[in-house]
Amino acid sequence: MEYTGERVIPEFMKVDNGMLLEHIERYIFAKDYVSGRVLDLACGVGYGADVLLDEIYDEKIDYYLGIDLSSQAIAYAREMYGFKKTRFEQGNALDQSLVELYGKFDTILSFETVEHIKEDREYIKNLKRLLRKEGTLIISTPLGKGRDVGCSSPFHIRQYLEEEFVQLLEEGGFEVELYYQRGQRIEKPNRGEKHYLMVALCHLK
Repeated sequence: MEYTGERVIPEFMKVDNGMLLEHIERYIFAKDYVSGRVLDLACGVGYGADVLLDEIYDEKIDYYLGIDLSSQAIAYAREMYGFKKTRFEQGNALDQSLVELYGKFDTILSFETVEHIKEDREYIKNLKRLLRKEGTLIISTPLGKGRDVGCSSPFHIRQYLEEEFVQLLEEGGFEVELYYQRGQRIEKPNRGEKHYLMVALCHLK
């Protein structure tokens, strides 16, 4: 599996790599909210399963499904994180048939994904299709200059303002509780500090 700098592959990165620590922190944050059937949509190489399925939290999770567009990433995930409760499948996050193939989920994780997808509103609709009525969605994305403003990342289609991200989720049918992330800190918005990422804890309206 080639390391390009965009996709997090823990085995290819130093343990103190800032991007690695940020990504892992989002899964640590999610531990308090995950339960039952868990979907990690755009799971990358699957390291999130390793974070979530530890000795303490393992009992909260009945089943973990990781889906990613990359066949290479899925093959790597199956080799490295093919635990008893995990399953990894190649798939498109916009595919409306995912709910027919895999059912609905108690928890959906969508980390650093929506900014890569041109049809972002359709993506949010698909998350809604996949989430059970009382379920929880945890979704993150970088803070940016606005959906119609170009961004410096060659991997991102757009980066949202806070109000745009919240509006996207609310119009998609979710109630939103917003957190900010800076490094390994995920906290409620503090106007006195500069943050780089948003993490939204969502439930269906």
